[in-house]
Amino acid sequence: MNIIIIMQIHELIQAGQTGTPKQFAEKLEISPRSLHYYIVFMKTKMNVVILYDKKEETYVYGSECKLCFVNE
Repeated sequence: MNIIIIMQIHELIQAGQTGTPKQFAEKLEISPRSLHYYIVFMKTKMNVVILYDKKEETYVYGSECKLCFVNE
């Protein structure tokens, strides 16, 4: 998993700017399948609740999400 992509996913979800899965993948310059793998990774390994809002066509956090990326 590329931490830069995970950071971008987090930022776009927080900003409410993901769009559909296809649009989201395009913004990240990855395939929709890779996006799916990243989301599954974040859900299972990072315990992040990520949902897709069909009405708004965007991904959202199902609960408060505070990811911390530290560069020391």
